[in-house]
Amino acid sequence: MSHPAPVTPSFPYKLVATDLDGTLLRPDDTVSERTRHALTAATAAGAAHIVVTGRAVPWTRHILDDLGYDGIAVCGQGAQVYHAGEHRLLTSVTLDRQLAGLALAKIEAEIGPLALAASRDGIDGEVMVGPGYAVQEGPLPATPFTDIADLWAAPLNKLYIQHPGLGDDALTDVARQVAGDLVGVTMAGEGIVELLPLGLSKATGLSLAARRLGAKAVDTIAFGDMPNDIPMFAWAAHGVAMANAHEELKAVADEVTTSNEADGIAVVLERLLG
Repeated sequence: MSHPAPVTPSFPYKLVATDLDGTLLRPDDTVSERTRHALTAATAAGAAHIVVTGRAVPWTRHILDDLGYDGIAVCGQGAQVYHAGEHRLLTSVTLDRQLAGLALAKIEAEIGPLALAASRDGIDGEVMVGPGYAVQEGPLPATPFTDIADLWAAPLNKLYIQHPGLGDDALTDVARQVAGDLVGVTMAGEGIVELLPLGLSKATGLSLAARRLGAKAVDTIAFGDMPNDIPMFAWAAHGVAMANAHEELKAVADEVTTSNEADGIAVVLERLLG
């Protein structure tokens, strides 16, 4: 008696790119069992899962380790391509500190003093936090500084800026208008406006990582929730915004799924897996 051949699930993409905060992670920084199972099923069907996050490596490693993730991750808004299994940086792009200082001076000349933080380069790079900068509650380590010279003392991947009177969208707009020829400016989350190397984005890092994995833009589905995910959506074949996403991202998404609390990634992957 012959037995039917096992059915191999088909999946239309070679690469599943997911942001972390507000996307893969729930508000308590965990990943649901349903989403873990959906990602496992997608990888069993031949796709690679790649994390693409604004967080630098030191703020991402513990999450990847908890996930049992041993592949390549794009961290630091595209600045760092990190091999999680080998715990090493494959590529790293740093911010020109002279240009960054000039950009800061131009922004402050326009709107007054900013509160500052910065992400130092490297696998153990510290996040330096200056006076008045509001750090989100949580387990992520930060090192306070009071002397501005300390901010510039070592290579940086990016600067974070906050303003006492302007909201995130308004601050992003002003920074782009007055310093967008010197640095990249992106809004990565609530209270998180960043100055980056000019031309750097999640798409930059994702394209480098995809090449290493033998995948192209046409093979990629991407999930995100913030304006810093817009370049990644522009690069990927299909961009999926979470229900909790910023309106700017929803406007350019190919579809909107349920929220990060309601397994939005799993909802889409399960549908594609049939």
